[in-house]
Amino acid sequence: ENPRPGSALDQVDWVKGDATSPADVQSFVANADAVVHAVGLLFDVESGLQGLNTIVSGSGSLPGDESTYDNITRKTMFNIIDAVEKKAKNPLNMLGGNKQPMPLAFVSCAEAGWPDVAGGDFVETNVAPEWLKKYLVAKRAVEGRLTACPAARPIIVRPSLIWSWDKLDVLPIIPVFNIASAVGVPFVDKTIRVETLADAIVAGLEDDSVVGVQRFQAMEELAAMV
Repeated sequence: ENPRPGSALDQVDWVKGDATSPADVQSFVANADAVVHAVGLLFDVESGLQGLNTIVSGSGSLPGDESTYDNITRKTMFNIIDAVEKKAKNPLNMLGGNKQPMPLAFVSCAEAGWPDVAGGDFVETNVAPEWLKKYLVAKRAVEGRLTACPAARPIIVRPSLIWSWDKLDVLPIIPVFNIASAVGVPFVDKTIRVETLADAIVAGLEDDSVVGVQRFQAMEELAAMV
């Protein structure tokens, strides 16, 4: 349902479904021109920290009994990719002449790119807690499958800490991330406002030249185009 009645969100067609259900996902993707996957959770039921989601989650949601990183991140996105591939193979769509890959955006995380930056592997192996390692396994599984999907134009946004002015509980840690990024710590990315993230995704969907991983610099540039 609309989380902010009386706002511009009234123009959105809100529908209820289960992202873990292939049938539900296929029914929505079948009529879509583009798809954004923003389903996720920081602490799953196996982390032992699931109660903290009421603080870190923008919706204040609590994970259900089956809410693991694999179920909520990997399986839901794989359902979308399966649906996109099925749509691309539909004879009616092929006859329609639309052979362009569908824009498909995935909200990953900056830490998924640790293997690509100096010190990232060391931090992940020796410092990162076990729950974060599992979190990254799910994110990277999606990135790999999405990148290899010919039916989709992959837009992989990798934000670090996402924040907004109406969530004061995370504001104190923002300068820590931003200063570390500014002085050149390679495995720490600048934080990003949720509005900037959303604008960057929209711009990426609209611009056919946007493909692949988008770190905070690219997201800020894309957001400025909206």
